[in-house]
Formats: sequence, structure tokens, C-alpha cells
Amino acid sequence: MQKTTLPTLDVAASFHALSDPLRVKILEILRQRELCVCELCEELEVTQSKLSFHLKTLKAASLVRSYQQGRWIYYSVNLPRLVELEQYLADFRRYGSVAPARLCQEN
Repeated sequence: MQKTTLPTLDVAASFHALSDPLRVKILEILRQRELCVCELCEELEVTQSKLSFHLKTLKAASLVRSYQQGRWIYYSVNLPRLVELEQYLADFRRYGSVAPARLCQEN
């Protein structure tokens, strides 16, 4: 398995973005299909200003992509970024058998 190295700031920004329940809900909705801001507002029953704040955080962490069509901005999940995070976390599995033994020795 190839080790995935992401800059620490990128990883921290991604996990920060995933730390809010509303942002996780946004990703769950976008997992099914791309939506414009107005559709997301209706689905989540939140104001556009609140949603825009959360979308900005997700976009800064590269977890969502956006494009403008006319006056609407459409959002979708940035799957390659989620795969990078998944691979980053998978690297910890290689050390899974070592960590419990070390913890048992400390107790």
C-alpha cells in the first residue's frame, strides 16, 4: 500500500470541516447528486447566509466543488479529496496491531 502524505494543514482543515453536523449533512445530501444553493437551503431548511458559511468551509477544505450556471451556484462532493482522506486514515491501520500492545504495557 502506498503511503498517502497530505500536508498537515490540509488534513486539519478537512477534519475541521467534518466536525460540524450541518456540514456532514450537506455532504450526505450532495453524495446523492449535485444541487444549487437554493435547493440545499430548502432541503436543509436553513437560510442562504448560514448555508453559504458552511459551504465556504467545505470548499476551503476541498471537500466540495462548485460552478456557476447563470445566477445559481451548484455544489457537488469532491470525491477525489475524500478518497485522499480515506487513504490517509487507512495508513493508520498498518499500526493498529502495535498500538494496543503498547497501551497494555503502559497499564
